[in-house]
Formats: sequence, structure tokens, C-alpha cells
Amino acid sequence: MSWADFHARTDILHTVLDRAARIDFARNPADPKLFDDLPELERLFGGPGGVLLALRNRWENHLTVKLENAMEKGVLAHEVYTELCAEQPALRAILDAYDTDHLYNRRPRLRALAG
Repeated sequence: MSWADFHARTDILHTVLDRAARIDFARNPADPKLFDDLPELERLFGGPGGVLLALRNRWENHLTVKLENAMEKGVLAHEVYTELCAEQPALRAILDAYDTDHLYNRRPRLRALAG
């Protein structure tokens, strides 16, 4: 992946998160406009499912780091989760609105990331 592609992917993720922050997820939790008119979405992510996977991965990474830091301080896991939800409400709203478990749990594990 080139740096240009990396930045384009990041821009798409930020756009989706910005849109989610503006959409009323209580009224329409899976608003299809979330993924509309995103340049090169198909090429860079293979469709909305790929964006959801990237967002789920982002959540898991942030949660893992926060949990590791919390363990050192004796903070409970549910407190860490609640704190992260408050810090990233748009990201959590997307993950709650779309079933990312089936996507995330079936993704291939890359050898470079597994070991």
C-alpha cells in the first residue's frame, strides 16, 4: 500500500466517523448515507464491510492499550470500556449499529500481525 492509499484510507475512516457524529443513530442506526460518495471506497476497502472492519480494529486497538494501562493502575475493565465509549461515541455508535462481530471474527489473521 502506498502512502497515498494509506492517507486516502485514513480520510475515509475520518469521514465516516464525522458523518456518524452528525447522524442521529437513535432514529436510524444503520443510515446508508454513512458510506455514500466516498471516493475509492471499493478499491481501498472492498466496500463498507472493509470500513467496518477497519473501524472495529481501531476500537480493539484502543481498548487493548487502555486495558493494559488500566491493569497497571488497578482500574476495572468495565470502567475502561465505559471511558472509551465516552471518548469515542461515534465509533462506538457505528459498531453498535452494525454487526461487526461476524466480520471481525472471520477475518484472516495476517502472519505478520500474529507473531
